[in-house]
Amino acid sequence: MSELLEKKCKPCEGTVPALTKQQIDDLSPHIPGWSVDANGVEISRRFEFNNFYRTMAFVNAVAWVANQEGHHPDLEVHYAECLVRYTTHAINGLTENDFICAAKINELAK
Repeated sequence: MSELLEKKCKPCEGTVPALTKQQIDDLSPHIPGWSVDANGVEISRRFEFNNFYRTMAFVNAVAWVANQEGHHPDLEVHYAECLVRYTTHAINGLTENDFICAAKINELAK
């Protein structure tokens, strides 16, 4: 189990530095299926489902995780898929919070 699953997101008011490329590279193996964008400021993953109901159940579960962690993704929802994107908007970059939430969302999709 990833150590990220045991962590809680920390509040970020724009004073936390963005993760370095090395830190991103070190954390990425803990969130299989997720991609880092070319600028290193966003991670994303597309989840596919059999129907609309399952897609919406997943979206609601993601919303629950986001509220528990106080860190919210951008979601793009379609009939049988959902694109989840994380970035820490306050710093226009990635923080450990993004990886914590991605790991928890991966657990939902198992």
